[in-house]
Order: sequence, then C-alpha cells, then structure tokens
Amino acid sequence: MNRRVRTRSAILDAAEQAFRDQGYGATSMEDIAQRAGVVRKTLYNAFASKEDIAGHLVLRAEAASEPRYRHRIDAGENALDLLAVMLADSAGWCLQFPELAAFALSPRIRPALSPPPDRPSFQRIIRDTLAAGQAQGVIRRDEDADFLALMLLGIYAQHMTSVLAGAAFDPGQIRRILRLLVEGIGA
Repeated sequence: MNRRVRTRSAILDAAEQAFRDQGYGATSMEDIAQRAGVVRKTLYNAFASKEDIAGHLVLRAEAASEPRYRHRIDAGENALDLLAVMLADSAGWCLQFPELAAFALSPRIRPALSPPPDRPSFQRIIRDTLAAGQAQGVIRRDEDADFLALMLLGIYAQHMTSVLAGAAFDPGQIRRILRLLVEGIGA
C-alpha cells in the first residue's frame, strides 16, 4: 500500500472509532486528525469534509460486504434465506453506526437502476442475489433484477430510517418485508 492509501485508511479507521465513541455530530475533524496521528492539513488533503469521510466509510462497508456474500451466491444458497441474512446484517451495521447509516439510507445522489459499475455496492450484491433467486425459481422472473433490488432496498431503507428515528427494531420485520415483496400486496 502506498503512503496516500495508508494515510486515508488510517483516517477512516480513526473516524469510524470516533463516530462509534462520540457520535458523528460530536466528532470534529480535529478529533479525527488527532486519532489518526495526522495534522489537519493532511486530513483535508485526503478528505474534503466530515461528510466526505462518512460517505467513504459507507462505501468501505459496502465493499466489505461483497466478498462476505458472493461465495454464498455462487454456492447456490437459497436466495430468500440469503437476502434475509444480508438485510439483517445490514440492519446490525445500521444499529451499530446509526449516524453513518443515515448517510447510507438517504444518499445525496439517488441510486440509478443499475448498481454503480466502478465499485462494489450493497445494491449490486442484493441484485445478484435476486438474480440467483430468479434462477432458483424463488423470485419472479418477469421483472428485472435491477428493478427488484431498488424496490427491496427502498422499502428496507424506509424501515431502517424509521428504526433509527426511534421505532423498535424487530428482526422478524426483515422476513416480513421479504415475504410481502415476494408474495405481493394483492389479495
């Protein structure tokens, strides 16, 4: 790893810990610089703002989720069961990092129908799991997996936004959301 990458990684590690310890709102750029062992100029050369750091932490969490599930998709694991695990794991991350979750659940730029082509994303792994479910015959085949992923993630994001605003979290709700999406809301 080159020095720039190591510095950015150290800053992200320090910010993640600071956000966990103090909360996003109470953490200053100075706090992050001190924890990372860098001067403010170095911090600002690496990241434009605290919001920029938070966005990169979300991207890092998304990238880390890709390998955790990719082998399970490739192994042919039941897509509905895997979706439930993925969303429950994501909910756990949201509850652990509620202020970062707000960035992830309410992106500044609305997602496109297709996942970003240039990086791993939670949208991509959900889409690929839905496509695997279509091949397994447990997810409807008459709709595009990209569209189904956006629909599922939109409902999930709204649910988690409510949880972060104070609603009780019930892990069974993940299965309920999946069941209603798979079965539909019609009579």
